[in-house]
Amino acid sequence: MRGPSVVLFAALVAVVPQFIRGNSCGHDFDVHLVSWLDCANAWRNGIAYPHWTPSANWSAGEPRFVFYPPLTWMLGAALGIILGWSLAPVALTFLTLAGTGLATRALALEACSDAVSTLAGCAALFSGFTLFTAYERAAFPEFMGGVCLPLLLLYALRERNPSASLVRRALDGSTVPLALALACAWLSNAPLGVIASYLLAAVALLWSLLRKSWAPLLRAALATLLGLGVTAFYWIPSALERKWVDIRQAYDDPGYNFENNWVFAHHANPLLALHDVVLHTVSVIAISMIAVAVAGLVLCWRRGTLPAQKSTTGLIWIPLAAIPLVVFVLLFPVSRPIWNLLPEWRYLQYPWRWLEAVESPMAIFFAAAVWPGARRARVFVVTSCAAAFLAATVYAGKVFFQVCHPEDTVASTLADFHSGAGFEGMYEYEPPNADRSMIAMGLPAACFVTDPTVELGKQDDNGDLAWSPAQRTCEVTFPAVTGWETDPEHLRIRAATTHAGYLVLRLLSYPAWSIRVNGQVVGQPVAGSPLREDGLIAVPVPAGEVNVTVDWTITPDVILSRWVTAAGVLLLALVFLVEWRRSHSTRHS
Repeated sequence: MRGPSVVLFAALVAVVPQFIRGNSCGHDFDVHLVSWLDCANAWRNGIAYPHWTPSANWSAGEPRFVFYPPLTWMLGAALGIILGWSLAPVALTFLTLAGTGLATRALALEACSDAVSTLAGCAALFSGFTLFTAYERAAFPEFMGGVCLPLLLLYALRERNPSASLVRRALDGSTVPLALALACAWLSNAPLGVIASYLLAAVALLWSLLRKSWAPLLRAALATLLGLGVTAFYWIPSALERKWVDIRQAYDDPGYNFENNWVFAHHANPLLALHDVVLHTVSVIAISMIAVAVAGLVLCWRRGTLPAQKSTTGLIWIPLAAIPLVVFVLLFPVSRPIWNLLPEWRYLQYPWRWLEAVESPMAIFFAAAVWPGARRARVFVVTSCAAAFLAATVYAGKVFFQVCHPEDTVASTLADFHSGAGFEGMYEYEPPNADRSMIAMGLPAACFVTDPTVELGKQDDNGDLAWSPAQRTCEVTFPAVTGWETDPEHLRIRAATTHAGYLVLRLLSYPAWSIRVNGQVVGQPVAGSPLREDGLIAVPVPAGEVNVTVDWTITPDVILSRWVTAAGVLLLALVFLVEWRRSHSTRHS
């Protein structure tokens, strides 16, 4: 237990700046914190797997949970409930750093000694990209790549019975954990899932060629089937419901387009000035990490310390070495044909996201290169590495750390959340041909109008689009029915009108909503009501007493996804049983 304890202590050291200064409000922090709060609120209302984030778009909501993988926003919500919201981001950062170190250590143990593997685990969690992601970006979902990808490599490259039959070599106890590592990637972050899938395919193909066996490919293919099967409840609706939102904005925006994110790129567009500053930082990190990996590889070669080069899996260093070299090419425009041709690569947005795959190989080659044979020299290496890791933490705490603006602190966000004011939404989740920036702040739950296309809200002194009763854009307003009848995925409005008109609901349009007026289904999009420019739902209502109900429904693609997941879980259990029996029989033979 000495090695894992050292890694856990190292992860604790890496988050000391956040224990001292509070959490870092990195680029993505606000979005993730709001997601955690919305998830926790859904759980309090009895919704185990929420789909709608009601506080987005100034409480008009958006289907963020349909498209954003659930692992980290559920984990963040659970940590917030247990530890409090101020400590939750720090705790999640620690857990992910610890997972990164332990996963890299586990991969290294396949080819290195315990001491070298422990050093590799520490080097991975203190690497530039890991700390950059933790502190400057606060990108918790893709941060999980440090945990998932080393485990994926571990089980894709494992060789337990090299002389056994093809099926026994493939089903040697590694298929199920490999499937779970791939599932971890997909349930953490969609770009990470794409990276993991292509990484697994490439590594399995190379390993099959090196081992002159179909076993790695067979294992990878079955693990992919299982991994995608058990995660189908997420990715099938996410894939099939893209047409219901403007998902292209996730990669068409200049800052998110891979064409504008080659390393050391510089742009004349003044809107990309801050983007270029961040890009330069991550470019330096990228080249540094790859340089360390290559230098470590060369030094290992010269010293004869290549990972497990004399064992039965002596060739394991080759796929590990190939990763940083291939990623280096992917960072430059010369790789443009790959980005344009391969499916889903545009959704990666940033070529440097591939650095998630470089962390563990870099750490392993570094550790294997610097670890000396003489015991006295080891004291010097350990001391030097500890000083370097501590320096990296201090640097991250001063340079990468993002101080929270007053409106972005956890306390301020909690106050806004409980007030019902809502938060800014995400463009890629708005309805097609709509503009969520036209949604005014402070809207009532329902606004009765004669013209369903009327613009609600006016620019205030701060330049924000806001609504107030004094603007008289609503003839009359109605609140949502409170209590058990209304929750994040169920809305009730009771109104009384003097003439026929429209109720503009403070709710973003989405086909999964089932809308009824006085018990009669009116459809979604609502028949007879033009699409509003802001994407809000306008419901035609008659004169007199009106009862409007809006309920989230289970669409056919969701039903399909649940059946596929159920089949995937059953198949996973079956493969686990087969592998467990074979492993058990091998131990007792």
